Amino acid sequence: MTAPIGAAVSGFAQGITFKDGGDTGARQVPVFGTNADGGSFGDTLTKAINAVSADQDTATSAVQSFARGDNIEIHQVMAASEEASLSLEMLIAVRDKFTDAYKSLISMQG
Repeated sequence: MTAPIGAAVSGFAQGITFKDGGDTGARQVPVFGTNADGGSFGDTLTKAINAVSADQDTATSAVQSFARGDNIEIHQVMAASEEASLSLEMLIAVRDKFTDAYKSLISMQG
C-alpha cells in the first residue's frame, strides 16, 4: 500500500526552500479515514462537516476582530476567509460527486 497523499505532499514540500527563509503559512490537512479502526463513512462525513464549520467560525471571528479594531492583520483575515471558502467549495464538490454516484447506482438497478 502506498503512503497517503498528505505524506507524499509533505515529503515533497520538505525539499522546498525560500529565499527569505520564511514560511508559507500553509497548514497540513489530515486525511480522514486513515486510522486503524477505519471508522464509518458517516463518521468521516461528520468530521468533514465539522471541520468546514470550524473554518467558517474562525473566518467569522477574524472578520469581527478586524472590524472591532483588534490587533489582527488584514492578511490573516483574508487567509481565514479564503480557507473557509475553499473548504466549503470542496465539501460542496464532494456532495455533488456523491449525489452523482448515488444517481448512477440507482439507474443501474432499475
